[in-house]
Amino acid sequence: MAVDGDDTSAESWRAAVASPLDLPAFQPLSSTAAVEVAGLSMCGRLQRDNTDHFLAIRLGRLQETLATSLSTGDLPRRFEEYAYAMLVADGLGSHGTGARASRLALSTLAHLAIRYGKWNVRVGADSPSDIIEQGEFCYRQVSDAMAQAARADFRLADMATSLTAVYIAGADLFFAHLGHSRAFLFRNGVLIQLTMEHTLERLISASAALRRARLEARRPPEVATDAAGQRQDAPEVTIEHVQLWSGDRVLMCTDGLSEVVQEERIAEMLAAQRSPAEDCRRLVDLALSSGATDSVTVVIADYRTARVPAPAEATF
Repeated sequence: MAVDGDDTSAESWRAAVASPLDLPAFQPLSSTAAVEVAGLSMCGRLQRDNTDHFLAIRLGRLQETLATSLSTGDLPRRFEEYAYAMLVADGLGSHGTGARASRLALSTLAHLAIRYGKWNVRVGADSPSDIIEQGEFCYRQVSDAMAQAARADFRLADMATSLTAVYIAGADLFFAHLGHSRAFLFRNGVLIQLTMEHTLERLISASAALRRARLEARRPPEVATDAAGQRQDAPEVTIEHVQLWSGDRVLMCTDGLSEVVQEERIAEMLAAQRSPAEDCRRLVDLALSSGATDSVTVVIADYRTARVPAPAEATF
């Protein structure tokens, strides 16, 4: 017969063995941030063909338990985290080659994302340099694709395109561009033009609202172009980096919008906080009604996050 002391000892042992595992939940910002994206592209009044194209893709990582002997309480829930890439291209060239150029550029990038498939969806200390290298590589691949197309058919010799790209991972936004397409950040009623250096510097010096870390692409100074495909050399690309806040809006557009609609008017429309799809439609309609002769493309992304991560969660 067991004595009371033995019963207590056995119960304590069983409680220790059966107690739930106290493992801290890991929830990086890349798993809580969400980006709602919409885009619209329409032909300008004096154009026969729309030479613009846009692309938005989501890149992710997934962990899901399929079979195990562990209990549900011992395992993490299904885990997903994402990064987002958005691109706008405005083709240059006569007799339809511009449309071909912008189409080729974005299609090349979409296929590269699948082929190479190593993407930083969580940004840590070493991630920015990796993202810059990936961006430089992708821009070189687009330039090579343009050159190959021109060699294959002499009628495409004048084919080229502007190319603006935005990459969002967690709270980090990387942007790069060639040519005249633009990217903006809309925060607290202020429209900040990312793809124009002096505008960005002016706003940074005037306000602490935007914390920017310059990350220069490592490219020889003698190589320069303002559109992919205009030269046989690889294009010079500067990739830069800003921190996002929940509630920020990202606007990307071709010069069909920026050349005919003032930034103050664009900011007024974005401030109404309609859905990205509705604001894309309103901005394109405004550009066309304002006399846009070039094709007009607008992409808007709303960035939201459920919470701010602890410092340790941002270092992976």
